[in-house]
Amino acid sequence: MPRNFSAQLPHHLEKYIVKQDYSKYTAQDQAVWRYCLRQLKHFLSEHGHACYSEGLAKTGISIEYIPKISEMSACLEKFGWTALPVSGFIPPAAFMELQSLGVLPIASDMRTIDHLLYTPAPDIVHEAAGHAPIIVDQEYADYLKQYSQVAKKAIISKEDIELYEAIRDLSDTKENPASTVNDIVQAENKLSETIKNITHTSEASQLSRMNWWTAEYGLIGDIKNPKIFGAGLLSSIGESKWCLSEKVKKIPLTVDCIEQSYDITEPQPQLFVTPDFKTLVKVLHQFAETMAYKKGGKEGLYKILAAQSVNTIELDSGFQISGVLESYLASSFESDEIIFIKCSGPTQIAMNDQQLTDHGPDYHQHGYSTPLGKFTASNLNLNTDVTFTYDSGFKIVGKLIKMTTLKTNSVIYTFENATMTYNNQIFFKPEWGLLDIVTGTKVTSVYGGPADREAYGQTSDFVAATVPVVKYNDQQIEVFSLYQKIRDIRTKGNITEKLIQDTYQECKTLAPQEWLLFVELLELSLKYNLTCDLEIKTHLDSIIQEVDSFNQVITDGIKLAHA
Repeated sequence: MPRNFSAQLPHHLEKYIVKQDYSKYTAQDQAVWRYCLRQLKHFLSEHGHACYSEGLAKTGISIEYIPKISEMSACLEKFGWTALPVSGFIPPAAFMELQSLGVLPIASDMRTIDHLLYTPAPDIVHEAAGHAPIIVDQEYADYLKQYSQVAKKAIISKEDIELYEAIRDLSDTKENPASTVNDIVQAENKLSETIKNITHTSEASQLSRMNWWTAEYGLIGDIKNPKIFGAGLLSSIGESKWCLSEKVKKIPLTVDCIEQSYDITEPQPQLFVTPDFKTLVKVLHQFAETMAYKKGGKEGLYKILAAQSVNTIELDSGFQISGVLESYLASSFESDEIIFIKCSGPTQIAMNDQQLTDHGPDYHQHGYSTPLGKFTASNLNLNTDVTFTYDSGFKIVGKLIKMTTLKTNSVIYTFENATMTYNNQIFFKPEWGLLDIVTGTKVTSVYGGPADREAYGQTSDFVAATVPVVKYNDQQIEVFSLYQKIRDIRTKGNITEKLIQDTYQECKTLAPQEWLLFVELLELSLKYNLTCDLEIKTHLDSIIQEVDSFNQVITDGIKLAHA
């Protein structure tokens, strides 16, 4: 895969790709990355999937510094993938389409030290050190691509879009150091209210659950002694340890995992265990067989009627009608035979995923409707009055002014001064303009999004946003300079007792509560057999006593420094 792959992306995906501004990473960011990766590699070398440690090296991920995504991408090309930087959460539909193209979207932002154990927003620890290493396993990489192909077809509801926006708003707010307590409370309330108002579980929601319980929080192997492969666990220092304890229930993975909801703000009380990666594919296809893109018909239309989002209805004639479904009619209550469909708002008519000339959402901006089924025509002479009589009872009377034949049995008929009726009800009036109807007798498939997304234009499930830029105050900048000083000491060498002691005193004076500075100094002191390790350890113990929330991360840092 070429390294300039971003230049070959479909136009509607380009807006999600950002530049990884490496200069934005502070020395504290680099220290947080290093802490996370040291802890994760130490623990996961035993408890992660067998390919994890190997995968870190093969995908260009170092413990010592935040990776450059371009360098990661060059490594991933060997496995048929590429990596591109994005900003925070991107819409699920965009994420899946990128993955289906073999692109691993990597959020280039870095978690703050306050969210070291778990971040509410996607960050480069999660995306790079979580997702990338397991891709070196070919079976798992194949599953990801197959999952993405299926997920591209999933019906995303208006409620899903509102939920995504609320989650993104909360994650951005929590990760922004400038946010106030009130800002966070408002974002949390908005998310709670959005969840409360959800009326049904869409296909996209069900697939997001499958993704959560596999690619994000999946366990693999023996259910009594499983290994970790989900990126959410591989990138979470706290939860990677918690998940293997007896406090977390382990359940064999089946397609029923789609019935289990999850809370992104809390550790998971149960996890699913797959015996191998082949089982992931099996479970995925079991669910895919139940989806509207496979089923079509009344069942599929019912799903998109509830979704109230832009979706596509595909007919046996090959026509694809993309818009917000307003209503449909079946020949009877019991029958699956669809005899009429109506979309509201901008609607597109396509074939083979290509919008047809003069049938885009600008032309059909006020909606589109057509009867379906077999019909007889009084004649098919252009510029004459014609009557179409459908077996279902629909009737069209008007002047036939155009016939667009795309292939056998795939024709668009255009009328002027037309009237369409059914059971003495009027479905189209002459004053509404031209009437375009398509041939087709069955709804063979129903799936999410427009058939020709690029031609359709912006839809609410593909809105791009970026993480707010963080501004640092003078005190924070001073702390970052201390991190940089320690980083320079480690990389340049020539470490002496006096250098570490002087740096320790400076940190203690200027940033006494910045625990990670002292963990790094302790590590250097122990590594070079200096005598100030006890003094540094005593100071870390005092921080633990003063701020209990740092207990776990400091204790883990001290343990690894001694390892």
